Amino acid sequence: MKHLKRILLTLLITQITYQVSAQKSENNDYIEFNDRKNIVHGVYLGFNTAYGEIDGEGTGLLGLKLAYVANRKFEVGFSIKAFYSENAFETTNLNFSSKNDLVGAYAGVHLEPILFSKSRVNLSFPLLIGSGAVSYIDGQFNDNNEFNEDDYQWDIVLVAEPGISLLFNVSRFLQLEAGVKYRFSSKFNIRPNGTDRINGFSAGLGIKVGIFNLGRNRYKKKVPKN
Repeated sequence: MKHLKRILLTLLITQITYQVSAQKSENNDYIEFNDRKNIVHGVYLGFNTAYGEIDGEGTGLLGLKLAYVANRKFEVGFSIKAFYSENAFETTNLNFSSKNDLVGAYAGVHLEPILFSKSRVNLSFPLLIGSGAVSYIDGQFNDNNEFNEDDYQWDIVLVAEPGISLLFNVSRFLQLEAGVKYRFSSKFNIRPNGTDRINGFSAGLGIKVGIFNLGRNRYKKKVPKN
């Protein structure tokens, strides 16, 4: 009986030893590493607000953009902005009031190369290229304070808006931005004749919400045999 117990114990120890050795051999055929810093593509929805000027008058802007982030080094997407500018001036046309506020919106392709992408704070150079429309919202009333549809005008403009921004990486899902931009536009012609371009500087803040790292955290890669 004692001999049988010894035999069974020896067989049990042998089996355990074999399994441990097999597991070590299997583990040695693979390497496991964290690839979060290697695969870092993402997508986000951004909201921003800015204040600047058009023809020397105060201008407020609101923006929205959807973009894809390629390896934390380049963004490409779609951006849209709306603005309101207090472009007040005197006019001799009685069909228009003396205060004519300029409003409009423009949209287009968003491009943004990013420097120092592995740091907490990044430097980027956003660029929007697109088109939009502008119009006056005051001065659309005749001398009887009735809306005159024939007086309402709007025109199309082409826009290019380069800038420089600082990006603050809060987490994988949140990024803050602050920057300045300059807006170039083609000429437009709407009554009453006053401002004919929407050129001007603006400075603003923004927030980006999304996933800036779509890579898996860990995985195994088989080691090639010699």
